[in-house]
Amino acid sequence: MSTEVKKSLHEVRFPGESVEYRRARDELLQAEIDLRRQIEAVAAQRRELPLGGVVPRDYTFEEWDAGKNAARPVRLSELFEDGKDTLFLYSHMFIPGKAGLPLEEGCPSCTSIIDAIDGAAPHISQPINFAVVARVPIEQFRAHARARGWSHARLLSSANNTYNRDYHAETPDGEQLPMATVFARRDGNIHHFWSSELFLVPSEPGQDMRHVDFMWPLWSILDRTPEGRGTHWRPELEY
Repeated sequence: MSTEVKKSLHEVRFPGESVEYRRARDELLQAEIDLRRQIEAVAAQRRELPLGGVVPRDYTFEEWDAGKNAARPVRLSELFEDGKDTLFLYSHMFIPGKAGLPLEEGCPSCTSIIDAIDGAAPHISQPINFAVVARVPIEQFRAHARARGWSHARLLSSANNTYNRDYHAETPDGEQLPMATVFARRDGNIHHFWSSELFLVPSEPGQDMRHVDFMWPLWSILDRTPEGRGTHWRPELEY
């Protein structure tokens, strides 16, 4: 019988861990290394995508002008700052509100995403352009942002254009969908580059679509716990 002991991947040990734990943890660690390698390989493949179609129109959105205390129009092309040729837009869902409320309310899941992203927005906006789009009037979106304490993410309303419908963040009957989309500016034209199309592909049993998990740290944290993310719990607007 062989007495060979497989060399551990590193020499660090945590208090009280057993040989059984270390063996299992090393197996998991190798899987995590393989996953890291695969994540980078997919990212490299994504970066090599050819440019997608030119946007069909220079969409006019609305955003809040704090100086004038009023809404102002802003075109898609104006979202590209000098020296930044990439634009990341996240389509934030609003869903039917509770009984008796006349307005839609912010989707709890989308809200959870931007709760985390808002603080990172100043960093994200250094190399690229970044904004969050909702298919409600800008005043309503701004009120939701104030209630959540958001202060960094650029907020846009697509209430008066067809952006959501054209880029599959809205169903034909008007239901809003969570979609992340990247645009690239080349030679004066704005091209679609990438969207979170994993949302459009049927998920495997026991899984969500996970198409925007890359910007949603909640699940990454829960995935590291004994309980995991589970299949029933979802974030709420209030607890």
